Amino acid sequence: MEETESQEIIQEVSAEDVFIAPSIHEEDILAGISYTHCSPIPEILKDDISIECVLGVDEAGRGPVLGPMVYGLFYLPLTQHHTLLAQTHHFDDSKVLKPQVRSNLMQAICTPGTDLYQTCGWATRVMSARDISAGMLKPAGVYNLNAQAMDATIQLIKYVFTQGVNIKEIYIDTIGKADVYQKKLERVFPTAMIMVAEKADSLYPCVSAASVCAKVTRDAALEVSYQAYNSSDVSAAESKASGADAWGTGYPSSAKTVNWLKGHMDPLFGWGNECRMSWGTAKDMLEAKGNGIKVEWPDTNNDEQARRMTDFYITASAMEVDDEPEDELATWYGKPVPASTI
Repeated sequence: MEETESQEIIQEVSAEDVFIAPSIHEEDILAGISYTHCSPIPEILKDDISIECVLGVDEAGRGPVLGPMVYGLFYLPLTQHHTLLAQTHHFDDSKVLKPQVRSNLMQAICTPGTDLYQTCGWATRVMSARDISAGMLKPAGVYNLNAQAMDATIQLIKYVFTQGVNIKEIYIDTIGKADVYQKKLERVFPTAMIMVAEKADSLYPCVSAASVCAKVTRDAALEVSYQAYNSSDVSAAESKASGADAWGTGYPSSAKTVNWLKGHMDPLFGWGNECRMSWGTAKDMLEAKGNGIKVEWPDTNNDEQARRMTDFYITASAMEVDDEPEDELATWYGKPVPASTI
């Protein structure tokens, strides 16, 4: 696990000119809104729905404290799975590809006229840091990261099926125990052969391609997120820096990331939509003595504080014996209704 994360951190730094794919919706990213982007269905698959296809799913950005987690999906005709992706374009796990190589592959996928554009379809689900944290910090019925990831995976695959694509094989990089994950998906998609495996992004070219889609989208989303801080209230040097230069990889183990969090923390609100407040790194900084402002919210479930509707009723007899002068403030919002008139 540590080896995989360190490898991903090394390759997390974006290329100098990050390709901005159509999957980048700037307004949603800056607003902290999760969203889904789907490419057009390739014409060859629209024209012949009998063509059997293979589909792969992978994610990027599961561990960082900054930025979204992105799920990528990629599909193409089964007969071209290895020849087009592995032999012609040399797709591999995005974590072992250089940033510029990932960017070039994504650009080819998105450029009309290329063999990848004409043959393949893809989609991404951008899960914002804000929404991830909101699910994990729910006071009851916690929506953990594995459940969120499972829902994102199913949502993406369902969309492809609804478009009439003839998916026969599905390959997915595992979340937790591969056999448990696979059985869940087999119940949802009983007509397809499903394989869930560790390091699927290194074993199956369609998962490698999905990994590239997810990784390039996340890299660009991080740069977009940094725009919120790239304004006149920062130093000239900082305004010229990219997100990768300023806040590092986004991982808790990155010194740049930790220093950026410390230097940009609001004592009441913490950080913006780019930060996963549910991560230990962020929570520890806010809760450290003297850093954050503690807020105590009233417990609406407390019986002593709760009021029943009948508490505002009084009996007619009680009103008859009450000859004391009326308290103006007591009836500011109206007089109690006698129970006998209800």
